[in-house]
Amino acid sequence: MTTPQTLTTPQNRSIAHHQMPGSGPGVVFLGGFKSDMEGTKALYLEDWAKAQGRAFLRFDYSGHGQSSGDFLDGSIGEWAEDAMEAIKTLTEGPQILVGSSMGGWISLLVARAMPGKLTGLVGIAAAPDFTEDSMWDGFSKMQRAEMKANGQIELPSDYSDEPYIITEKLIEDGRNQLVLRDPLPLAFPVRLLHGTADVDVAMSVPLRIVDHVAGDDVRLTLVKDADHRFSEPDLLDLIVAAIGEIDTRLQAGG
Repeated sequence: MTTPQTLTTPQNRSIAHHQMPGSGPGVVFLGGFKSDMEGTKALYLEDWAKAQGRAFLRFDYSGHGQSSGDFLDGSIGEWAEDAMEAIKTLTEGPQILVGSSMGGWISLLVARAMPGKLTGLVGIAAAPDFTEDSMWDGFSKMQRAEMKANGQIELPSDYSDEPYIITEKLIEDGRNQLVLRDPLPLAFPVRLLHGTADVDVAMSVPLRIVDHVAGDDVRLTLVKDADHRFSEPDLLDLIVAAIGEIDTRLQAGG
C-alpha cells in the first residue's frame, strides 16, 4: 500500500487521497459508510484507469481510512464537504462520479451543489437518505430513547465483528442532507447498478432515485443475485461498462 497524499480542507480536516493524472473526463470514486479507498472497487477502478490513461481520484472521508478525525465525530454533511473539496481542488475539468452505497448519497449531494463540475454519475447500490429512511425509521422506541439518553446506539454489522455505533449527530445531520424529497436536476447521464440480493439497500431505493432525478438520461440495471458489496469480477466489469456508456453518450452528444 503506497503512502497517500493529503489535502487539508477549509474545516482543517486532513483528507488522504491517491490521485492519478490522465485524460478526461476524470473518474472519482466515493466509498461507503465506514469503508475506505483501499477497497476492491476503488483499486479495480484505479487499475482500469491506469490502463486507459484516464485521470482518477480515490480518497478517504474524514474519520475513514487514513484521513484525520474520529469516525464517530463525522456526519453525512461533513463527508460531503470533504468530497466537494477534494473534487474542487484535486481534479481538472469535468468528472464522472462513481459512488458506492453511502458514496451514492454523497455523489448526489455533490451533484446538487456543484453540477457544473460533473459530466456523469454511476451509483453502485446507492443509499441516499439511509440515516432517515433505513436507520431512524427502523429504530424501535427503545432504541430511539437510548439514543436520546446516550447520544448513540450500537447496531450489529454484517461486515465486521465490531458493531456500528450510530450517533445522534449522524441522524440529525442526515435530515439536513436528504435528496429524495425533492426533484434532483441532473443534466448528465446517470447509471445505477443494484443487486437483487442486496440486504442492506432495498431495490425500492434505486427506483426512488430514478423517480426523483429530473433528467432524460437515467438508467437502472438490476443484477440478479448480486449482493451489496458488488465486488465480484463480472460486477466490477459492469461498473466499467457503465462508465464506458457514459463516455459514449457524451461523445455522441458532443
